[in-house]
Amino acid sequence: MFSRHPEVLWAQRSDKVYLTISLPDAKDISVKCEPQGIFGFSAVGVQGELYDFSLELFGKILPEKCKTKVGLRNIICSVQKEEKGWWKRLLKSEEKPAPYIKVDWNKWCDEDDEGSNSYTFEANYKFIASLRVDPKYEEYQPDFLSFCTHFFRYFSADLASNDDDAEHVGQNDESSDDEGMLYLPDLEKL
Repeated sequence: MFSRHPEVLWAQRSDKVYLTISLPDAKDISVKCEPQGIFGFSAVGVQGELYDFSLELFGKILPEKCKTKVGLRNIICSVQKEEKGWWKRLLKSEEKPAPYIKVDWNKWCDEDDEGSNSYTFEANYKFIASLRVDPKYEEYQPDFLSFCTHFFRYFSADLASNDDDAEHVGQNDESSDDEGMLYLPDLEKL
């Protein structure tokens, strides 16, 4: 049976390589990482077609620390490098990589940007996700919760003050375009 190659996007940090495999609704996903730097992937697509590829990465990796997250549209693999440092390229071969392998500019980080406080999706996602979990962020939790509380109190109070208007929506005999719609305050007056 003929196999296909899904689009593979890659980015790196000094300690990891990120591989994002674009394959919506994949089934029977298999990811293999070998210490000498071999990364293997196979899966079955929506229509039963086989997708697989094997990459000989630039350097050695730690298979036990490699992680895979399966999403609806793609599979994200975090491959731990054996030695911390920046690779010159993704693959060991100096030849031009296959056309299905591309740089992931959304995750890309230059060597001199890694230690800075520049905006990265991953860093901000981890920060937001950790607000309720990690005890070291407890000092921020009251501010965040206070903001949410005030936000919802303000809008619920404003909606409650307009209950008379809300009761009449959709209850008159004349038809209107916003019939049945919930009344929301004019945000420009805030």
